[in-house]
This record gives sequence, C-alpha cells and structure tokens, in this order.
Amino acid sequence: MNKLFAGIEAGGTKFVCAIGDSSGTILNREVIPTTVPDETMPLVIKYLQDNYAKTPFSAIGVASFGPVDPDPNSPTFGYITTTPKPGWTMFNLLGALKKHFQLPMGFDTDVNGAALGEYRWGAGQGLDSLIYYTIGTGIGAGGMLSGKMMHGMMHPEAGHMFIPHDKVADAFAGVCPFHGDCLEGLASGPSIMKRWQVKSALDLPPDHEAWDLEAKYLAYAMANTVMVLSPQKIILGGGVMKQQQLFPKIRQKTVEFLAGYIKHKNIIENIDDYIVPQGLPGDSGICGAIALAENAFNNL
Repeated sequence: MNKLFAGIEAGGTKFVCAIGDSSGTILNREVIPTTVPDETMPLVIKYLQDNYAKTPFSAIGVASFGPVDPDPNSPTFGYITTTPKPGWTMFNLLGALKKHFQLPMGFDTDVNGAALGEYRWGAGQGLDSLIYYTIGTGIGAGGMLSGKMMHGMMHPEAGHMFIPHDKVADAFAGVCPFHGDCLEGLASGPSIMKRWQVKSALDLPPDHEAWDLEAKYLAYAMANTVMVLSPQKIILGGGVMKQQQLFPKIRQKTVEFLAGYIKHKNIIENIDDYIVPQGLPGDSGICGAIALAENAFNNL
C-alpha cells in the first residue's frame, strides 16, 4: 500500500491543502483563503489534523509563496521572509506546523515545488533538468538541475530579471514596486491589466495586440534561460498561460532572439516540444508539495 503524504501549496490568494500518495494521486483537497496567519493557519492545521485522525500520513510538504528561506541550516529555515503580503513578513510557516505535528517536513518555494511536481509526474518526467515558470499575479521560476531543485544563496527570482524594453514602442513603466520594468513588471497579469486598462487579462480577445507584446517579453526570458541554464525543457504555467495562443508566439520569438546561436535540435527542430504547457494543469504546485513531503520522509 502506498504511503500517504500531506501537501500544502501556500499561495498569496489561497492555501491548497491535500493528501496524496507516492504515485502523485490526490485523494482529497481543501482550499483555504490566504488572509492573515491567525485566520488561515488554524484552518490549515484543522484540515491536517482531521485527515491524520482518519488516515495517518507520513510527512508534510510545503511549497510556499515567497521570498522564503529554504536553507535547512539557517535559523529562519521555513520562514516566509520579505513578502509584501500583510501579516506574513517573517512568518515561521514550518514552525507553526511543527507545533502540532512531529513528522518529517519538506519546504521550498511554490515554483520550485511546481517544478518538482512536473519533474515527478508531469511534463518533465524522465528529464535531468527543467525550468518551470509561472506567469500570473507575479512571475516566478523554479527548476530541477541534475535531478535536484535549484538552490544557491537562496532561491531563483527569475521573475525579476531585466529584459530589453523599448520605451518608445512601449512607454509603459511597469508595475514592479522594486524594479519597475523587470520581467514581472512588464509581463505579469497585473501589468497586462494596468497597461491595457482592463479588469482581467481574460477581457482581451485572443487577437489583441497585447498578446504579441506579452509573447515578446516572455520570449526574452526564454532566450535568457536557454543561454544561462540550458535546461532540457521549459514549462510555462500560471493564469496568463491559459491564453494558449501565446505558446506559438513565444516559441517563434525565442528562436528569433537566439538568432541561430544555439544549434540544438530542441531549438531548431523541436521547439514545440521544448517550450510547453504544464503536464499537471492546476496541480503542479500541490503535487510538488506532496513530492516535498515524500522527499523529506525518504531522507530521514
């Protein structure tokens, strides 16, 4: 019988809590609004306690919005750190769980978690390396390199990379409160809404000029990613990427920006299989959280 694991995908809007097994099957889930810790965390803990009483699980994995501290040797390991989300700055998320459960726990960013989920059970199965981008309310990236999640000084913040911005063709200043016109500032969901004065990107028709500009900025990021990290696959998720017309535009522009320098069949011949949608639509993050739990159990 497969062991059971608890996963928490902690997002800025909602916490998705689930119980799953080592095959990536989600047995049940609950969605809890992200308000403030004193309101959200008791509901998360109750969900876990109720499920543990019925069908005990072996470990807990958390894939969280950030920035976070993913370094097990750090005194603030398991904290959400400098987030602008009210109430969550320097919140000890893992510590709040450890008060109630004496179980192995895994912890990482939401995008690294999604990358791990895709690596285990989605579009990245069988690969040694991949990069996962989420393009939505913000832009973030996580990845697997040599079969391990990407870490270094802290964790990737590729959403804040700087990309070419022709301010004559596009005078929009960007929405990032830190950098203005970084990738997130120019290509996130809120940037689309503010630039084009709409309440939702869904309000723009598929043939709107917004999507050519969006594809251009995302393709700059894809070309940079190919040059710097050379992953075997790039997976794009998040609410903006539900606009399926973006994929061919991004692929075409990425090849154009690489300008023949990368002479690999993945770029020259198989770009449609290189820059791809999620293999686990809507579930990459929560599956990754379950995989984090399994990893924590296996690393005891």
